[in-house]
Amino acid sequence: MIKFLLKGILRDRSRSLFPILTVMTGVMLTVFLYSYIQGATGNFFDTSAKFSTGHVKIMSRAYAEEADQIPNDLAFVGLSELLADLSVRYPDMIWTPRIQFGALLDIPDENGETRAQGPVMGMALDLFSPDTPEWSLLNLEDSVISGRLPQKQGEILVSHGFAERLGVTAGETATLIGSTMYGSMAVANFTIAGTIKFGVTALDRGAIIVDLADAQAVLDMQDAAGEVLGFYDDLVFRLEGSEQLAAEFNASMADDPDEFAPVMKSLMELSALGDMMGMLEMFTAVILIVFISAMSIVLWNAGILGSLRRYGEIGVRLALGESKGHLYRSMITESLLVGVIGSAFGTVMGLAFSYYLQYKGFNISSMMQNASLMIADVIRAKVTPVSYVIGFFPGIVATLLGAAIAGLGIYRRKTSQLMKELEV
Repeated sequence: MIKFLLKGILRDRSRSLFPILTVMTGVMLTVFLYSYIQGATGNFFDTSAKFSTGHVKIMSRAYAEEADQIPNDLAFVGLSELLADLSVRYPDMIWTPRIQFGALLDIPDENGETRAQGPVMGMALDLFSPDTPEWSLLNLEDSVISGRLPQKQGEILVSHGFAERLGVTAGETATLIGSTMYGSMAVANFTIAGTIKFGVTALDRGAIIVDLADAQAVLDMQDAAGEVLGFYDDLVFRLEGSEQLAAEFNASMADDPDEFAPVMKSLMELSALGDMMGMLEMFTAVILIVFISAMSIVLWNAGILGSLRRYGEIGVRLALGESKGHLYRSMITESLLVGVIGSAFGTVMGLAFSYYLQYKGFNISSMMQNASLMIADVIRAKVTPVSYVIGFFPGIVATLLGAAIAGLGIYRRKTSQLMKELEV
């Protein structure tokens, strides 16, 4: 029976071409949009983790309450002891301390007078320890636009766009003006080793990278850091694992009443990504519902038109003794074959577009000029195992719904009129 129906679909293009094209288009869009959403979500997770939050982040309790203001006066003191303890308790994690700070970068002329200056967001990283993970985490080696990477203390990296606005080049001296951990003025001269493009508009507007030891000396933060970021050793974020890790760590510190005791928070807590994930899941569900509904309506109409065109065929089959139930089931089976064929072709096309966007990416920097979110300028799709099968759900369900609704007309046929219709 299925072989017979398949031959009819392949040979009678006027009956199957439009439904197959409809299903193929809807499935292609479903697969592509799903892969795009997965890529955008992964992009946000990955960028936020590497540049801002880590998979988990440890701060002092006082710092955590005002973390958005980067209150280095509430930073955690006793960094070396904390890192030693973390390496023993969680050996499968990568731990790296950081200091974020705001400052003014002043560029002097040949007379030592201010030639240009502008506000910067500073990131102090551990650049020179033998086992530091920062070079690979931030992909620093491949991000340098001009000059070179810092090779010794006293050298910094400046975002390329900010350097161009100030008219400063690698090798020049820059004066960093800020405030220490205790509120006094901090002034220090650095050599600009090179300029860097982070690929994140929020940072490319004006960010600098300083060695952690240099920042500790300038900001009067000996053995202190605002944040300690933790990453899984394979750099793959685990939602349940990170939340459980944070809960266990915080439970172990629950008896310490000190407001400067360490507290751990997961990536989802730090970036409000929980709400965003809920929105994305809802958006994915809406996409599927909309496509199923739209394709069902289109295929319903196509089924009605097909039934009208096949009015005589249906009558003849009834006249030959085929039951209405069997005829209805055969049309449902036929629609299932149409759905499978259209879904297969649509999935292939959707995957093709998704893979192209995954490797080529789509640059959205022009839309992110005033953005403050840690989102990479290039958005890429992400093809997952679900991408291979998600299109079959709307493709087959919509086809079956359309055929089921349109096929109800079979039960309204009256066999008493068949001979008269055949005579005509």
